[in-house]
Amino acid sequence: MCATCGCSDSAESKIVNLQTGKTLTLQGVEHSHDHEHSHDHEHSHDHEHSHDHEHSHDHEHSHDHEHSHDHEHSHDHKHAQSRVISLEEQVLAKNDLKAERNRGWFEGSNILALNLVSSPGAGKTTLLERTIKDLQNEFSIGVIEGDQATINDAERIAKTGCRVVQINTGAGCHLDAQMLANGLEQLKPERDSVVFIENVGNLVCPALFDLGEKSKVTILSITEGEDKPVKYPHMFRASEVLLLNKMDLLPHLNFDLEACKKYALLVNPKIKIIEVSAQTGSGLAFWYDWVRQQIRICQSR
Repeated sequence: MCATCGCSDSAESKIVNLQTGKTLTLQGVEHSHDHEHSHDHEHSHDHEHSHDHEHSHDHEHSHDHEHSHDHEHSHDHKHAQSRVISLEEQVLAKNDLKAERNRGWFEGSNILALNLVSSPGAGKTTLLERTIKDLQNEFSIGVIEGDQATINDAERIAKTGCRVVQINTGAGCHLDAQMLANGLEQLKPERDSVVFIENVGNLVCPALFDLGEKSKVTILSITEGEDKPVKYPHMFRASEVLLLNKMDLLPHLNFDLEACKKYALLVNPKIKIIEVSAQTGSGLAFWYDWVRQQIRICQSR
């Protein structure tokens, strides 16, 4: 179990290169415990049993194997809690180190990396398809697709003519920096290009894991309700842009647009909010202008 989010980090993840058809299976890294469970101490029963009959313990519970715990076993769960916190810190620290290496590689290659995050069904893939079709003549684009299973989304992206690599996380609920690094080895994005990372559909765990991207971009479908920014504040706080998608459905929904914007700005006063419809194309020009601006910043370093 991942100490940070609870997903299985011992499950296999898989990378599929849609260009070459090559598939790589990556065995998840299990968290190792530094202490050994060898029982050296004796279990003595000093407490009394208040039964009418006598119950004496003449035998000693001895274990021949060693138990290298220097601490005392108290039943207040403090040890378990501190262990979980320690593992969480180790997981995030290891991920952050790899993320910094990814970030340095992106910067050295003048590559703009954008991490697209959302709930399942918010329209990430449709938005990405349209973005690629509208911008691929301006600059080179590569895509890393993240899902627990199937290559469905990667196949959709491949039809645009864009280079794409699928990462299946198995039981994992998010991409991490090492998965991205492995995916980039297969994608081989060009210098001075853009890499869109479509993360696993989840508004919780991807907020915790830095991949080395320039920015996180949250896509929120207005069908999900206006209170999502305050229900899942970490994701919106970590994002630079909020794309309110499926705006073409607004006349048919009981959705308070202004309340949603208010909630998002309450959580993150600096977040840029853009209203779009990936289906009709409404508002996408503002999204494209923001992407172009980020490319100019990236390539001017």
